[in-house]
Amino acid sequence: MIIATLQFELAIHGAESLKDKRRVVKSLKDRLHREHLVSVAETSALEIPTTAVMGLAAVGSDGKRLGTVLDTIVAKLRALHDAELVSMTRELIKGKDPEDAALEEERADSGDLDAEMLRYAEGDL
Repeated sequence: MIIATLQFELAIHGAESLKDKRRVVKSLKDRLHREHLVSVAETSALEIPTTAVMGLAAVGSDGKRLGTVLDTIVAKLRALHDAELVSMTRELIKGKDPEDAALEEERADSGDLDAEMLRYAEGDL
């Protein structure tokens, strides 16, 4: 499992109220979710009408494909008309492979069994 994250800051030009900001943020969130099947949330600067700090996440098994999705999203953010991309940070996080986790669990279980057998042999059980 691979988790792709993107944190970005937008300067929202012409926003004079939180209502103006909300219109831009909601439109962007809906569009990114619909077109790329990612989760998007506004994470900071909630009360500042001209700034939106947002986070985005996607989960998959192919890091190359997730990287391509993030590249496409960044290109869309750079092309926004009613906001400007100020900064961004992206990261790919590799989670544990379920098969590896099963092997580790099996080893741990057999280790517990060996310790239990040793205690039995020594008369502790």
